[in-house]
Amino acid sequence: MWLLIIMIGSCITAHAQDTLKRGEKYIHAYKQYLNAACPVTKDSIQHFVYFARDREAIKDHPFLHHPMFKGAQIMYSWRNLEPKKGVYDLAEIKADYAYLKSFGKTLFIQLQDASFDPKYKIVPDYLLDPEYDNGATLQYNDEGKAEGWVAKRWNKKVRERFALLLQALGKMFDGKIAGINLQETSIGISAKTDSSFTEQGYVAGLKENMLALKKAFPHTTTMLYANFMPGEWLPRQDKGYLSSLYQYGEQIGVGLGGPDLMVTRKAQLNHALKFMHEGNYTVPIGIAVQDGNYFGKTGDEKEDAANGVRQNLVPLLHAFAKDFLKVKYMFWANQEPYFTTDVLPCFSKD
Repeated sequence: MWLLIIMIGSCITAHAQDTLKRGEKYIHAYKQYLNAACPVTKDSIQHFVYFARDREAIKDHPFLHHPMFKGAQIMYSWRNLEPKKGVYDLAEIKADYAYLKSFGKTLFIQLQDASFDPKYKIVPDYLLDPEYDNGATLQYNDEGKAEGWVAKRWNKKVRERFALLLQALGKMFDGKIAGINLQETSIGISAKTDSSFTEQGYVAGLKENMLALKKAFPHTTTMLYANFMPGEWLPRQDKGYLSSLYQYGEQIGVGLGGPDLMVTRKAQLNHALKFMHEGNYTVPIGIAVQDGNYFGKTGDEKEDAANGVRQNLVPLLHAFAKDFLKVKYMFWANQEPYFTTDVLPCFSKD
């Protein structure tokens, strides 16, 4: 009996150690790029400046005159694009596309169906109806606090309306814009917070949205930001959800990407960054350098530089994305002062 207990305990300990080892597999990968330095010269990556919803900021922006930047990535919300059921207002996208084109730049659309503000319901009003199971649901953080809304991507009727929006966008912009991506897969939802949600239904819904995106934009780069999945945490709890999205994207021709280039954080390294590094893809792979990433954090918090000394991480981030992740697209957040002080001076104009 005691021998059996000891054997079981040894197996559990060995499994835990193996999980820990796998969880730290890439924790030091960034160190091989510590010697990366400015300037960042022209290579195979297409660089865009990410403006989120601040589309007016593209006007007279210095990136318009910089040869290294292909264009702007701008976020447009479902709510604004479809003010009434079946009525699509694409005027803002048309205006931004034309403005960028006048400078020899192009547009990469990020389509928003989730928000990070509990006051902002991201879907059109007509979806907030029992016919669509109210269309959207609140997201919650780990402390149980509401932090935004997300469209019910797992609801068939909601997806049908989303597919029609994609068709309208594709009819107008397929083959013209540089690309279009769907927002990140990470959401603060569970069956406890929304009884209509299931993990398997969410995976299936995401795949249907990916296919609808590809059908609507057969001649334009399409991409899904696949970073984390509800109910799964790698490597400890692997249900195959995230890996299946990367496999499906490769199968149907939809690229994969992710927000937050966090080269020292295990969470990112064990999820999106792991799949980018380990995969052999024919679809385009992309990574976003978002707010906070310029000083190794995430979100809009302020930098806490030790003794006022700050390292420019741009060359490290670029080298990691190029050689470790092998991305085709990089999206650099227009976060100041970092874009002006770190990104622009580090990007070669030759």
